[in-house]
Amino acid sequence: MCMVRPMSLVDRLREILPVPGLVERGKSRNLIADAWNLLSGVPGGKIVFSRLIGRMAPYTGTIHATVTVLRAGYAEVEMADRRAVRNHLDCVHAIALANLAELAGNAALAYSLPDDARFIVSGMSIEYLKKARGTITAIGEPPVPRTSARAQYDVPVVLRDAGGEAVVRAVLHTLVGPKKSSSGDRRDVN
Repeated sequence: MCMVRPMSLVDRLREILPVPGLVERGKSRNLIADAWNLLSGVPGGKIVFSRLIGRMAPYTGTIHATVTVLRAGYAEVEMADRRAVRNHLDCVHAIALANLAELAGNAALAYSLPDDARFIVSGMSIEYLKKARGTITAIGEPPVPRTSARAQYDVPVVLRDAGGEAVVRAVLHTLVGPKKSSSGDRRDVN
């Protein structure tokens, strides 16, 4: 009798993390959705997922935000108020808030994309409503693209303080398109 050993978390991570040549073999995947679906249900998994995002986008990682909720068309991301994200007015810096807005909108959109799509932010509008203090929660609610066809999407994001008051409203202007094909065809979003 042969016993099959259950796949470990590390083995499952190796299965979904980017591997050179994966797209060329015709196995394009939504790595953000795969990683979240795998990690979010295990102890500490949301923190691990958030740190992976910070490694993929190093500047984004500087705010040490944590993705707490992620599903198609929706993300919640929290950022603790700490000295490293404050300004001279003793509140959260405007650019840290913009970074948080971009993270929430991008995480929600990335999770929502078809496996053969990718995106790039082409612009952003942001309105600072009041000084931000305390833990800030960003809520991104993008439309859910049904195809990888080249299209512009506006991704609204609201940032709220611990009392639930809106401190920032932002809109990410995002271009979605197909991933680069393996044949060298440049059908990408850039």
